[in-house]
Amino acid sequence: MQEALKPVDSRARALAVVPAEARRPARQALFEGKGWMRLRLGTDAVALLLGNVAALVGASAAGADESAAVLVWLFPPFVIAALAIRRMYSSRLHVRVADGIGQLVAATSLAAIALIAGAALLEPSEQVAPLLARAWLFGTVYLVGSRVVLAWAQRRARSGRLVAKRTLIVGAGEIGARVERRLMEQPELGLLPVGYLDADPVPEDMVPDRTVPVLGGPDDLARIATATGAEHVVLGFNNAPDRLLIPLVQECEDLGLEMSLVPRLFESVNVRVGLEHVGGLPLFGLRSIDPRGWQFAAKHLFDRASAALLLVMLAPLLAVVALIVRVSSPGPVFFRQKRIGRDGHAFEMLKFRSMRSEKRKEQDENVLFLPTDLGPGGVEGADRRTPFGTFLRRTSIDELPQLFNVLKGDMSLVGPRPERPEFVELFGSRIYRYGDRHRVKSGITGWAQVNGLRGKTSLRDRVEWDNYYIENWSLGLDLKILLMTLAAPFSARAE
Repeated sequence: MQEALKPVDSRARALAVVPAEARRPARQALFEGKGWMRLRLGTDAVALLLGNVAALVGASAAGADESAAVLVWLFPPFVIAALAIRRMYSSRLHVRVADGIGQLVAATSLAAIALIAGAALLEPSEQVAPLLARAWLFGTVYLVGSRVVLAWAQRRARSGRLVAKRTLIVGAGEIGARVERRLMEQPELGLLPVGYLDADPVPEDMVPDRTVPVLGGPDDLARIATATGAEHVVLGFNNAPDRLLIPLVQECEDLGLEMSLVPRLFESVNVRVGLEHVGGLPLFGLRSIDPRGWQFAAKHLFDRASAALLLVMLAPLLAVVALIVRVSSPGPVFFRQKRIGRDGHAFEMLKFRSMRSEKRKEQDENVLFLPTDLGPGGVEGADRRTPFGTFLRRTSIDELPQLFNVLKGDMSLVGPRPERPEFVELFGSRIYRYGDRHRVKSGITGWAQVNGLRGKTSLRDRVEWDNYYIENWSLGLDLKILLMTLAAPFSARAE
């Protein structure tokens, strides 16, 4: 061990390490790195060429002028160039099946417009627009379809750990442990933690979330990377000064290791961060959205209009469910419960009643004890669900009356889930930044819920996801959450 810790020139260590591409298993070479880039490039080319063939066949069958067919064959390289410019062939950690569809459509549209405009300027007499429109339509459909299939395949391969980049985490403290936990909980990111690099690690009893071992200090990077087959390094928080980490970054580059960085003040960094330079000094501009600004006013207007429309569309279903609830067991149709929303405002949240009506003791309602980090939800105490109520909870149909809360203005379609007053008081004193979620209106669904954090799940994680949603809010994110909610299986128990 002492021999391994002797100072060695980083360039010499780099020469002793096998390149990451050579260490990569054959199955991983297809879904990661250069192999993944080549696979997407080849699939895109085939999809666009098939689109061209379909367009030409359709034009021929319709008796259209095919004199400009040669120009159509420029469409695939134009699209691929546009995708390359948009960095659509670079590797990404997050792989969602629906991500990037907008950029694909934008790339094919830009290529088609450029070719039509060029033809109009050079050969005004040529009628290329109809043929290029067909090539655009078929090419876009085939391109999006092939990309969705590839993204699904890579996500499945990562989730099953068929492919995973072995990852070292620099810094074995609380932030490093949080990185490890996130990577283990989300295998679809394609990173598998194998150990920490920390010369002065925090004792294990102070970081209970840390499970993989501390393998050495930053000076042992080359040796540990060789022994573990690591391909990726995450730079977390470390006791060492930042100036001592600069050689580590250079060494990662020399070794061919990919790098990720957890920035300081990471809780204030959102998707709107802007990078500027003052000389050689980078400055990150931190920009946030005001929950009381016009953007959220537009969101709330959209919420109320959508809630009104959905109530009209779902009126027959709501009436049938209300009737079955009423006749299947004695008691009211709706279950009303006080919840805390925006700025601590209390309101009555509505659900279809799913349990037998019984008078509960005041102590059962107001004195609740949670000894762990798990949130409330699911079946609390004795199971009083009716058979139909079990179905309502499993399908989340019991949540539909909350559309009336949205219409009234107490809730939003998307936002952090509201909690009971006694829990708000308890969690506010226990959970870091719990109160920040009350900056916006509560939602029927939310970013935490569509990522599996509902019912008896980690409160810390739920608060982290809720605050992420608030700080990175956009109408596009709302639409994405709504689509994920509709697509999610209704197997999880309701809150």
